[in-house]
Formats: sequence, structure tokens, C-alpha cells
Amino acid sequence: MKVALVHDHFAQDGGAERVFLTLAEMYPQADIFTILYNQDYIARHLPNRRLQATFIQNLPLGVSKYQWYLSLMPMAIESLDFGQYDLIISSASSFAKGIITRPEAAHICYCHTPTRYLWHYSNQYLQELHLPNFLKKIVGWEVSRIRSWDLGAAERVDFFLANSQTTQARIKKYYGQTSRVVYPPVNTENFYISEKAGNYFLAGGRFTPHNRLDIAIKAFNKLNIPLKIFGEGPDGPRLKKMAQENIEFLGHVDETAKAKLLAECRAFVYPQEEDFGITAVEALSSGRPVIAYERGGATETVQAGVSGVFFQEQIWEALADAVLKFLYGGYNFNPQVIKESVERFNTERFKQEIKKFVLLKISNNKSQIPNNY
Repeated sequence: MKVALVHDHFAQDGGAERVFLTLAEMYPQADIFTILYNQDYIARHLPNRRLQATFIQNLPLGVSKYQWYLSLMPMAIESLDFGQYDLIISSASSFAKGIITRPEAAHICYCHTPTRYLWHYSNQYLQELHLPNFLKKIVGWEVSRIRSWDLGAAERVDFFLANSQTTQARIKKYYGQTSRVVYPPVNTENFYISEKAGNYFLAGGRFTPHNRLDIAIKAFNKLNIPLKIFGEGPDGPRLKKMAQENIEFLGHVDETAKAKLLAECRAFVYPQEEDFGITAVEALSSGRPVIAYERGGATETVQAGVSGVFFQEQIWEALADAVLKFLYGGYNFNPQVIKESVERFNTERFKQEIKKFVLLKISNNKSQIPNNY
């Protein structure tokens, strides 16, 4: 049986990419397809793998400014040839699910989210664009066109896997498709409980408006409590301009440094709404409580009063109130209990569930995957 793996693109390093790397490890003989890739990323994470990108890879600024070519991406993903493959697993937050396969092949899509800027995040996405109103209208028309393509692309998938119950509900709402939840792999063994406690709170991730680090900065400005923030991204200059002296920006941190930061923080601040939220689980794997916005994947990973504190409105005042409740509300968080609460998200469990699902779906008159896969 010939297997292919497909990912939207390798232009950034996030949770979806970490999931894909686990899939690539599970299927070492599989060919890899993508719309475009950053060569440095591939050299670090997928050396010596057979990889094919689309024509967008060779367009001017096709990698660094790939958003310019949004309108071409449906055509690009459809141009990839999967005629020789029996099993294709796509890792999709946007276009990868739109591949075209032969009728006999099995296409399993691991869906990180229905495309945010086409569906549940569409209006906010347009509002946040730094463009004149007439250009926003043009982008809005293009988004509407691609939304129709996205709906049709979802119908090409044979079997959907969802990364959370939140995503499962959205797949049903927007695509009308059923799915099975398989939570993403988290390297829980890389995180540890520290006997040394710092005096700081911690936040981090990619600096984009969606991640709402701005409300964390506003809340901690008002509280005048130390907050460390790791990460990089296009929203960085705006966020740094907002921050007072009690807030420290750490830039990009490697996995070892991140594990130490998580282990020694008072709590991890999580103001965004994510479909799952791997970083929050990493904090819990460090035995540290999470102060989270009560929406999305956090509601499936954080237990109020046991492993964290929720706030209900995505505004700085609500977050500041949650921080004060954390400090003075009489909570007695047990680091060992917190860590044990997320062991169910470990990498080995993910691999077992994926293999079981694949074998189940191809067992009906289809060949079994060879042992070396």
C-alpha cells in the first residue's frame, strides 16, 4: 500500500505542524505533499523525506508572502497528483483537505479546524486587515468565493478526524460531516514539575490578533504584576508598545527554555480561543494551573478549580478579575494532580488511536498497511 501525507504549508511552526511531524514519524516511507514550504524548516524537521510542493513555491515571495496567493491555493492543491496512492492522510486547517484522489483510495483528513477566516472567524479577520475599506470589500468577495470551494472540498474527504470536540462541532456545523475526535499529541514527558517557583505569570504563542495577548498586557498593566511573554509574530510591535515595565518579552524560546519557564511560573495565562490548544496542555503537564478564556479547546483540557481558573468575557477586565481570584480566591492547586489530568493527551496515545482508526477504515476490502509504516 502506497501512502501520502499532505499538509497545508510549512511557512510557520505551530501546533498543526507538530501534529504533522508525528504523522510523518508514524509513516516514514510516505511521500509528503504541501502547497509551499520554508527550506530551513524542512531541513530541521523533515530531512531526507520525499516532498513535493505546488507552483506557488516558485512564485515571487511565494513563501514569505504566501498570503498574497490565497486565491490560487485551491487550484494549487488540486494540481497535486495522488493517482498512485492508496491511502492519503491530510493535515488540514485550510486547503489540504481539497486534494483530488482516485475513487479507490482512502482519504482521511485530520482537521485542526474548519478554515477560520472562511467560517467562524471571517468577520473578525476582515476587520483586522490593515487595508482601505474598498480593498477589504474585494478581500471579502474573494473569501466568499473560496468559502464555496472549501465546502465542496470537504465533501471529497472520506473520513474526518477532529482535534477536539470543539472542532468536531464545527465540522458538523459548517461541512455537515461527522467525525471522530483524536486529540493532538503532546510531548507530556518533556515537561516537569519544578520545586522552584518564580514570581511571574507566563503567556505566549504566535503574536497575532487572534491570540488576544493584548488583553493579557492590559490586565497585567493594571495589576502591575510580572508577566513574561514568549513568542514572535506580526502583532509584536503593537503589543510591545502597549506594555509597561512589569511585562517582559522573551522572543523565540527553544523547547528546553519553554519547559523551564512553564515549570516555574505561577500560572499560564491563556486569553485566546483555540480549537485545542497544545501550549495550555504543556503548561498543565508542568503542573502549573491555567487562567483561560472559557471557550474552545480549553474547556476540554482545563478543569475549573482543579487545574485552572476560567474567565467568561474576552476583555482585559474579566481576565484581571480571574487573576485576582487566582491569587486571593483560596485555591489550593496540586501540581501532581494537574499533571496527571493531561496524561491522556500524550504522543503514544495519539499514535495508537490514529493507527487503530486507519486500520479500521481500510480493512473493508482494502490491503493492510505494511509493518514498516
